Amino acid sequence: MSDSAKSASAFEPVGRIAILGLGLLGGSIALAARRRGLAREVVGFARRPGPLEQAKSSGVIDDYSDLASVLRGAELVVVGTPVSAMARVLEDAAPHLEAGTIVTDVGSVKAVLVETLPGLLPAGVEYVGSHPMAGSHVVGVEFARDDLLENRTVVVTPSASTDAAACERVEAFWRGLGANVVRRDPETHDAEVAWTSHLPHVLAFAYARALAAAPSGAGELAASGFADFTRIAHSNPELWSDILAANGKGLAGPIQNLSNALASLARCIDAEDAEALERLLATARDTLAEVGSKSPSTRGAPERGDALSGGENLEIPANPKEGRPPKGSNN
Repeated sequence: MSDSAKSASAFEPVGRIAILGLGLLGGSIALAARRRGLAREVVGFARRPGPLEQAKSSGVIDDYSDLASVLRGAELVVVGTPVSAMARVLEDAAPHLEAGTIVTDVGSVKAVLVETLPGLLPAGVEYVGSHPMAGSHVVGVEFARDDLLENRTVVVTPSASTDAAACERVEAFWRGLGANVVRRDPETHDAEVAWTSHLPHVLAFAYARALAAAPSGAGELAASGFADFTRIAHSNPELWSDILAANGKGLAGPIQNLSNALASLARCIDAEDAEALERLLATARDTLAEVGSKSPSTRGAPERGDALSGGENLEIPANPKEGRPPKGSNN
């Protein structure tokens, strides 16, 4: 078997993996890498000491230290911060990265990162963009779980200049954590997640904001449909403002199409045209079924009572519970 074929099929364990940013996703990656034996040592770095102490005491990481010490000898570095902080983190990390190191990330928007981050790295260090489509409404490392990525999709986003061997190595790493890996170029990734992840959040947040005009007693009549629709509007505003602002280009078309669809429905409702409404609703249902049939979370998957979402794309489970999030996740 050739070296490239071997790296594509299995991840050969390394000496040290460094995780920069230890929230739910970074912590879960660290925990899974340790328990699956993907490195002799998994170490972490964060700006605040609290998550680091929690991560070490709970067995999520082997150890933590200052940035220079954490990166010393690291063969794989995973940047687990919000998108807007990644460039700053890598600027600080760059002087301590060693030739041969591979850097990847968990950002929910890729074009801006693939354009910016490689230029921050020293010669001999390769960057490969990644987006794990997994997460939860909880954000702390105390909620890290070693199965968060099992059977979830991770999108790897190489550019024309991405080193092929490094890309295969990163793909093997995600498969080593139990994930299903797909490739997209960065622009295609941003266009697709704009439709399937970012636009639903825009709509849910917009509806939640519009609720300020609802009658005072409306909440007493809110049932399961209200809970299902508004679930993702409980997501972290700081993280989602970061994501949506970074994908303005990808969202422009979907928002315009959504506006047109709402306008069509509004015209039929205003005209009290039930037949036209039925046609529009039937078309919507058929389109949803066609798009949904291509999703790994709905195609051949068991029914799930929770819904977890991408990278730092933090969605709310359909059946929220106190403490540890439920097993399994859909995006």
